[in-house]
Amino acid sequence: MNQAKFQKQRRESARREKAKAKQERREARVAAAAAADEAPPAASEPEVLAQLAVLHDSFREGKIEFEEFEQRKQELMAQLDG
Repeated sequence: MNQAKFQKQRRESARREKAKAKQERREARVAAAAAADEAPPAASEPEVLAQLAVLHDSFREGKIEFEEFEQRKQELMAQLDG
């Protein structure tokens, strides 16, 4: 194989690798954007307040620990703010 043909094959190989890497970066960027768009659906205020009431009852009855209660309460409150 002559030198010119070998160099051309190396250039083409490098070009294909670069294109593949670019495509992978693009797919990762699209996947990240799609994951960011998957926010929980906004619930109406009465629904969230009803869920908070159930959460308070569960905590009062000792069905859940304080840490879980606080975490879930914050998630529900965020739905009200959002």
